[in-house]
Amino acid sequence: MTPPAEAGPPDISVIVPVHRHWDLVPALLEALAAQTLETTRFEILIVNNDAPAPPPPLALPPNARILPCMGPGSYAARNAGAGEARGRWLVFTDADCRPVSGWLTALTGGAPDGLRAGPVEMEAPADPNAFAIYDLLRGIPQAVYVSHGYATTANLAVPADIFRGLGGFDAARRSGGDAEFCRRAGARGHGLVLIPEAPVRHPCRTDWEALATKARRIKGGQIRAGSRRRRVLWTCRSLVPPMRDTVRFLASPRPLRYRVIASAIRFRLWGVELAETVRLLAGGTAERR
Repeated sequence: MTPPAEAGPPDISVIVPVHRHWDLVPALLEALAAQTLETTRFEILIVNNDAPAPPPPLALPPNARILPCMGPGSYAARNAGAGEARGRWLVFTDADCRPVSGWLTALTGGAPDGLRAGPVEMEAPADPNAFAIYDLLRGIPQAVYVSHGYATTANLAVPADIFRGLGGFDAARRSGGDAEFCRRAGARGHGLVLIPEAPVRHPCRTDWEALATKARRIKGGQIRAGSRRRRVLWTCRSLVPPMRDTVRFLASPRPLRYRVIASAIRFRLWGVELAETVRLLAGGTAERR
């Protein structure tokens, strides 16, 4: 699509942090190229969260560019992208997400008067292994998150003036920065709504290390960030068996085999979380991947 001769700044800035997994970027760019919104209406800011290591050569569309981020962590990278963004909407997603074609149109329609989130739909292989089954049942329940006042940055839109007025994400966090930001926004009177017509699709993780790495990263965010009270609370919660998740899995409409497998994997991950809690309390560095 040829931009007009005097095209102004884009309405929307799509911000995507990337930490080494550059193989995921081409498929995301393909999904963004298929948006129903004209490409002149949005820019794509891919933030290299592994700087100063250079990214591999990529075929970028005219509305995309790669930015460096010297600080560690995806929230530092998102802040770096927001600092260069020209749109009045800042739309956050991840390199492994695949937005549907009407995503940007649905997510950013109308005046930018508050935070908006879209669903995150898990996609499993035709014959999923145990790890994909777990990720499918665990999911990313964005509607539940929104009902509790926050949303994941896999699918989150924030008016640029609100984002900057709040000082952006807490760049020191390795996990949970999206929830902290949304709650901070809510405390300042900025509402958050779910836009069901604006989903992104997310492939299920299919190997143990990917699940374990995510569990360690989340645990680091829980017990290394936030107020002392919250860190103590999360540390204590880490010692409690994951019965709530197990009950939810067993109540799922999925086949019984899926429910049993997901419950077993959840308890195995609890072991990872316990070990990570001990390591962090002993002074270990929080996982950033």
